[in-house]
Amino acid sequence: MTRINDNCTVPAIQGQMDLNLQFFGLEECLPGHTWGPGLRDAYILHYVHSGCGVFRTHDTAYELRAGQGFVIFPDTLVHYSADEANPWTYSWIGFTGLNAKSLLQRAQIHAAHPVFAELSDNGLGSFYRDLKAAEGERGGDVASHSILYRVLADLIRCSPQPDDGLKTRHSREGYIRKAIEYIESSYSQKISVLDIARSVGLDRTYLSGLFKEQYGVSLQAFLLEYRMNRAADLLRNPELSVSDVSRSVGYIDPFLFSKMFKKVTGSSPRQYRETRL
Repeated sequence: MTRINDNCTVPAIQGQMDLNLQFFGLEECLPGHTWGPGLRDAYILHYVHSGCGVFRTHDTAYELRAGQGFVIFPDTLVHYSADEANPWTYSWIGFTGLNAKSLLQRAQIHAAHPVFAELSDNGLGSFYRDLKAAEGERGGDVASHSILYRVLADLIRCSPQPDDGLKTRHSREGYIRKAIEYIESSYSQKISVLDIARSVGLDRTYLSGLFKEQYGVSLQAFLLEYRMNRAADLLRNPELSVSDVSRSVGYIDPFLFSKMFKKVTGSSPRQYRETRL
């Protein structure tokens, strides 16, 4: 039998911040095949189709078999190896995005507990095949991202009911989701951090702390990055002037907008447009 080792990259959807599929693959491991110790810069979900192996992280070893899996968290030291007698075959899907961590947490998967078991007979085992089928198709990039959302939805649906501690975490995530929904609907207006906090009924310092804990940036920085990502999308439209784009993302002063855009992207709006058109 021919050994399979397939690793595919996926085109990013421009402006996608919430969840972005990066790559996927499948490998029939040789006996004793290992990876690491090492770090990765994305979330990488592995699903074991057959065989068995060991995944190690945070000084804990997890023995996994077919129907189970593990998630590598960004900047987390990991090491995993296939069994000598019955090496595993696994597929993987790598992704980034502002919602990646919170969606995994809803499935009760986090850095301190990065393993899972598939509790249904559909979903996880087919994502590699489905992603391969989407390659090269018209709209394949969109279809591929929908498969990633389906995988995470399956994990959430099949996860155990959360305990009280996780319910508290989920309530915090609810405030964050409401804040993001407000930003999505109002970023083109002259809104402030205080306006966002008032929209969800929290103190602005506390809400900003939740964003810092969840995404590693303050609420102010999140709002700025969101606006500049939307601006980057608009700059690809040659019919819009830089001033038009500035107003469309909540900046009356185009000079201030240009300063903030360069702060986030490293280039001025005009330079960015020249490289994208």
